[in-house]
Amino acid sequence: MIERYTRPAMGLHWTIEQRLESLMKIEVTVAKIQGVMGIIPKDAAKTIAAKAKFDVDEILEIEKTTKHDVIAFVSNMAQHIGEQGRFVHFGLTSSDVLDSALSLQIKGAAGELEKSLGKLEKSLKSLITKHVSTVCVGRTHGIHAEPTTFGLKLAGYLAELQRNQNRFKEAVEQACRIKLSGAVGTYSAMGTELEAKVGKELGLPCEDVATQVIPRDRHAELIWSLSMLATGFERLAIEIRHLQRTEVNEVEEGFQKGQKGSSAMPHKKNPIASENITGLARLVRGHLFSAMENIPLWHERDISHSSVERVIFPDSFILVDYMADRLAQVIDLLVVKKENMLKNLDITHGQVFSSHVLLALIQKGMTREEGYKLVQSLSHGLKDGGSLKKELLSNSQIKKLLKPAEIEDIFSGKKHQEEIKKIINRVL
Repeated sequence: MIERYTRPAMGLHWTIEQRLESLMKIEVTVAKIQGVMGIIPKDAAKTIAAKAKFDVDEILEIEKTTKHDVIAFVSNMAQHIGEQGRFVHFGLTSSDVLDSALSLQIKGAAGELEKSLGKLEKSLKSLITKHVSTVCVGRTHGIHAEPTTFGLKLAGYLAELQRNQNRFKEAVEQACRIKLSGAVGTYSAMGTELEAKVGKELGLPCEDVATQVIPRDRHAELIWSLSMLATGFERLAIEIRHLQRTEVNEVEEGFQKGQKGSSAMPHKKNPIASENITGLARLVRGHLFSAMENIPLWHERDISHSSVERVIFPDSFILVDYMADRLAQVIDLLVVKKENMLKNLDITHGQVFSSHVLLALIQKGMTREEGYKLVQSLSHGLKDGGSLKKELLSNSQIKKLLKPAEIEDIFSGKKHQEEIKKIINRVL
């Protein structure tokens, strides 16, 4: 991923150095357990642990000849160890080390991402708490529907984030496996006991049934969970973009000193962060398609998945981490315009309470069809300076059924508040 979207802490998990460190950790741990089990000499295992290191430039130079990155790595590591280096990678095939090392990288990156997600969750909870009772209009089809609160609106995004966090954690658990079953998964060189002991040492469960690789449905599920996170971020970002439109003007991304919105129009304040998040979500979802394509490999394996994963794993983790952090900043600096929310709520002159008027009429004995027709005609027939409440108070049919105090109560909107607080408390 380009530097612009790479936060340093996450980027470190996907450097070539970290990849090789993970490979080395697998090789050293395997040798350690092999020494304990008597598969290789104990002194060889100790020497491997003590002298294990690698040189990136040397590995890249060796690979020019071998055309095989794992062989280049093993050769370089063995060179640094010396005579006992011949026991490095003993009984293993490349994918044993590659897939197990990838599990270590995923675990490390997942821990880093959980920090960013936790920061975003905290930011959302803080803003929700401030706006539990901030009244605004709810929209369906882009049209005013009924009153809600900004806190409740945000609570839906928080609940989605929490679901996606759980999906991500479960997917990480499914994807992170140890696999040391050899060339076609038969344990022909090393038995299952070695794999189990190494897995316990590294905190990785054993793959149930491997071919030469860990089945890629596990990894596709992980990329799917990252796509779900990214899409959840996008859904909130789009809401912010809509609410920042000049005609709506209910929220505004924080605009810092010295910031400029347009090279041509000095007045502009644009929702650039939310637009950025929208665009990056498209990239992450694109990687999901590639991850799904990686599942059907030939026979016990081919290598078509390898090139794809060198891109989609670093990119997906780095992008989602960046998006979570940037969205948290948007939430922390968001300008909420309560006055404009109330102003917009009144644009339809009380029509947003039409459903509650209908329910009140039904409770007083009017049929649903009659009530709907009456309230619709009053709502659609409003003239300049009029309002639905005024029409109700002066309408002869309504007067027979509803008292002025009952009409006033409907338009106060107080009945919603306690229920809204209950809903919000579910996710706080």
